[in-house]
Amino acid sequence: MTPRLDYLATAPALLGKMLELEEALASSGLDLTLIELVKMRVSQINGCAFCLDMHAAIMKKSGEDMRRVVLLPAWRETAFYTPRERAALAWAEALTLVAETHAPDADFDALRAHFTDQEIVQLTLVIGMINHWNRIAIGFRAQPRPSAGQHG
Repeated sequence: MTPRLDYLATAPALLGKMLELEEALASSGLDLTLIELVKMRVSQINGCAFCLDMHAAIMKKSGEDMRRVVLLPAWRETAFYTPRERAALAWAEALTLVAETHAPDADFDALRAHFTDQEIVQLTLVIGMINHWNRIAIGFRAQPRPSAGQHG
C-alpha cells in the first residue's frame, strides 16, 4: 500500500482545527484510558492500520495491560472492562455502525448509568473524531511506521 498524499502537509490549517478538538477532548475530563479504548475499538471496526498502530503504541506507553488491547474485539466475553468502559464501547460500536444499529435506545440508556450528559457529548465527539480520522487515514492510505529492525 502506497500513501496517496500527505494530508497533514496538504491541508494543515483544517487538520490543525481537528487536532485542536482532539486536544480539547483529551483535557475534557474523560479518562484517557477510556478515550484510547474507544479509539482502538472504533479503529478495529473500521480496519484502520495506521490508527490501530498509533493507539496501541499510546496504550502500551501509558502502561495499559496489553491483554485488554488484544481482547478488545471480544470485550463482551471478558471481565477485563469496567461497566463504564462497557457502556462506552457499546456506544462506540453503535455509532460506528450507525447505518446498521441506528444508535439503539438500550445503548444510550446504558450510558446514563455511568456518564453525565456532558460526558456523553464528549464521548460522542471522541467517537465521531476517531471515525473521521479513520476515514482520512484509510482514504489516503496512511501507513504505520516500521518498528526498529522491521523493513517497510
